Amino acid sequence: MEEIIKKRLIEELKATKLTTVEIAKRVGVSPEMITQYVTTKKLPKLDTFAKLCKELDLSADYILGLKND
Repeated sequence: MEEIIKKRLIEELKATKLTTVEIAKRVGVSPEMITQYVTTKKLPKLDTFAKLCKELDLSADYILGLKND
């Protein structure tokens, strides 16, 4: 499941028009933390995950691999 989350999160972060700095500021983490989510095994805490989904206008079910759209 971790692989699906990471893959989909990477895809959506690349697809957004927001910069890493803008996303980080909106969700309350450092830009380095956003980078760690896509380059390491580190995953966001639940509250950060919820904020990421909101800011990127994503379904948590999609990112978690529970839905394919």
